[in-house]
Amino acid sequence: MRSQPDPLTADLASHDVFDRVRLDQASSRPLYLQLTEQLRSLIEAGALASGQNLPAERVLAERLKVSRTTVKHCYDELRSLSVLSTHGRGGTVVHAPPRLSPELRQLKGFTQEMRELGMTPSSRLLERAVVQDRTMASVFKRPSTASFLRVVRLRLADDCPMSREVAWYDLTLAPALEGWDTHGSVYAYLQDVCRIRMGHADQSIEAVMSSEAEASVFGFDQPGPCLLFKRHTYSTHQQLVEYVEGTFRGDAYAYRLKMPA
Repeated sequence: MRSQPDPLTADLASHDVFDRVRLDQASSRPLYLQLTEQLRSLIEAGALASGQNLPAERVLAERLKVSRTTVKHCYDELRSLSVLSTHGRGGTVVHAPPRLSPELRQLKGFTQEMRELGMTPSSRLLERAVVQDRTMASVFKRPSTASFLRVVRLRLADDCPMSREVAWYDLTLAPALEGWDTHGSVYAYLQDVCRIRMGHADQSIEAVMSSEAEASVFGFDQPGPCLLFKRHTYSTHQQLVEYVEGTFRGDAYAYRLKMPA
C-alpha cells in the first residue's frame, strides 16, 4: 500500500510564506527568538491567518535547517503569548485576534465602532452594582454619599475578546440608568430613556501591561501589552455622565488619528 503524504508537509509546501523567514546563524540573538519574532510578525501582518495550521516542529526545522528544539522553543513562546494554540491531532494552530484600526474622530461607543468596522459586537457582563465610592464622587464632583452604577464588561468583536471595560455612571444625573440591562449602546439608552444628549468626551490613551484580571479574560498566559483608555464623557450641558477605563489588547488595536492641516 502506498503511504499517504504527510498533510503538514503538504501544507508547508503550499505556503511560500515561510520563505520570508531569515535566520542569522552568526547573530548573538538565539535562533528561537529570531524565529519567534518573525513568525509573530507574519501572523500580525495576516500572512499566517488565524485558524491556519502550522507545520509540525520536525517539518519546519527541516525546512529552515535548524534544530527541532529551536522550533519547539519558538512554538512554546508563541503559545505563551496566546498567538498559537494546540488542538490535539489538529496540530498547532494560529490564534490571532482581528487587527483593528478604528479612527478617533468623534464620540462613539464600542458597539458603533465595531459595526463600522464590519464586525459583530457583543458583551459579557462581569460585574454590575450600584455603589457609593469616595473616589468616584470626587471625579463626578458629587457628595460622598452619591450613588453610581458600576459596570464591568468584556467587549468582544466577532466573539474575540477585545477589551475589559470598567464604567461608572452618575445616578444622580441619570437615575433611570439603574434599570439598564447593559445590552446595546449605553449612549442610546442615555438619550432615549434618560433624555440626556451626549456632548463631548475627554480621552487619554496610555500603554500598560495587562492586569491579572485582564490577562485572564484575554486568554493571555502571562501579562501582555495593552492600551488603557480613560474617558470622561459629558452631556451637552457640560455635566459629567460617564467615566470609563477600558483596557484594549495591544495585539489587536492600532488607533488612527485624523489630523487637520
